[in-house]
Amino acid sequence: MAAERIVAELGVLIYPGAQMAAVHGLTDLFGVANRIAAEHQAAQLPLLRISHWQVDGDQPPVRVYDSLPGAENGLLAVLIPPSIAGFSAAQMPAGLIPWLREQHARGATLGGVCVGSWLLAESGLLDGRSATTHWTSAKAFAECYPNIRLKADTPIVDDGDLITTAGLMAWSELGLRLVDRLLGPSIASSTARFLVVEHSDSASECGSNFAPILNHGDGAILKVQHWLQGNGATDVSLTAMAERAGLEERTFLRRFRAATGLKPTEYCQHLRVGKAREMLEFTNGTIDHIAWTVGYQDPGAFRATFKKITGLAPSEYRTRFGVSPPPAVAK
Repeated sequence: MAAERIVAELGVLIYPGAQMAAVHGLTDLFGVANRIAAEHQAAQLPLLRISHWQVDGDQPPVRVYDSLPGAENGLLAVLIPPSIAGFSAAQMPAGLIPWLREQHARGATLGGVCVGSWLLAESGLLDGRSATTHWTSAKAFAECYPNIRLKADTPIVDDGDLITTAGLMAWSELGLRLVDRLLGPSIASSTARFLVVEHSDSASECGSNFAPILNHGDGAILKVQHWLQGNGATDVSLTAMAERAGLEERTFLRRFRAATGLKPTEYCQHLRVGKAREMLEFTNGTIDHIAWTVGYQDPGAFRATFKKITGLAPSEYRTRFGVSPPPAVAK
């Protein structure tokens, strides 16, 4: 008797002014990924369930579409599409922000495209975190949300539980990033090829970007994970993590590994290397500076850990996947 497949539900938010092309595009993208996974007879992979959530006035969003009606196990991710109309806090539906916070507290990954970054910023979840948004609104974003580390020149900031993207059409990369997490880099690459959209080759060659397990249901451990994502896992200790969880160290170690599949030290290494990959792809900082920025005092230890996880030295990674700076214009 075949084992029943795990279902992973991805919710797409429909708010006033949302770009419906992105809503339906994400729905189709996940549908294509499901079909490709089925063609590979990958029964061990989860089945993606796509739902649409309509925002209406002061009430929490309600489900208006479900690709796989049935028992509900909670949302694994909530995706906020862009809006051509722009963003106005005065028009924010009152029921939306508490709902976003609730989904995040339950372990859902939240992803915002363009204006979606503003909605996440309004929730307060991005405070103290890194994010990106559309270049035309970067100055206003920075002024409105000074507690957020804005990376306006970075097309996507994947901070594990919170993902922001900069362009109106970046919903495709956000969708592919989640396919990569849930179904693997080969399915993500095949989905991108079928749809004829761009997708980074770094995942297929070096393994997926770090995607922490957040929907395990252990609230104490999830609290620590959110804290680690916020501080980049820099300058943290086992004692500090256990205290944050409100647990004795031995109990914390056991529950952390049971929930995340990793020891706390391994988890922190993956998180730091994930941030280093982003910096190597999108910035020109020296490798030693990147090592220090992500929490390594010893650049040699950083290089060794980076190669262990990705299979490449940091310099090789940058050569293959780094965004080349534009050529200088002669004066």
